[in-house]
Amino acid sequence: MRETTNILISGVGGQGVVLASEIISAAAMEAGYDVKQSEVHGMAQRGGSVVSHVRFGPKVFSPLVEPGTGHLLLSFEKSETLRWTSLLNPADGVIVMNTQEIIPVTVSQGLSEYPHDAVERLAGAGFKTIAIDALALAREAGTERAVNIVLLGAASPFLRLDSELLKRVVAERVPPKYRELNMKAFELGLAASER
Repeated sequence: MRETTNILISGVGGQGVVLASEIISAAAMEAGYDVKQSEVHGMAQRGGSVVSHVRFGPKVFSPLVEPGTGHLLLSFEKSETLRWTSLLNPADGVIVMNTQEIIPVTVSQGLSEYPHDAVERLAGAGFKTIAIDALALAREAGTERAVNIVLLGAASPFLRLDSELLKRVVAERVPPKYRELNMKAFELGLAASER
């Protein structure tokens, strides 16, 4: 059994990557773990790449997930998934990813190509990958803004944290008027990952 859990959360600015990492960190602290967290925001305010590293265990010294040691990559956008797979443990790394495509400026200007086949590439590389349409599930829950909570629910079986604890932390972190909708989003994500 591993001592430390290493999680990467990736996406683009405005998707709620930071809130998701704060929820996981808070739940891990409440569970009694030592927690370290680090975020890189790039041009986040303009839809740029955002990644958060979350590590927890009995004693954690660094917030950064080293290459080949990640246990979970929680990705909010399809192409961002490919950017961070080198940090996953090839033996037991799990990817929970949103199938949503947010086309970057470089692609719309013809300077690069979008990896529409990301799911197939990941399967070919041997990663256990759970790909869900988190945007559709968030809409079903009542708001597109709940994509991050849908994905948190989908990732919960792989976090080594009690899902009820995670839900309680979500309820504490979201505005009261959105609490019920976020609980529904979490449950929809959990159900999608169990299929």
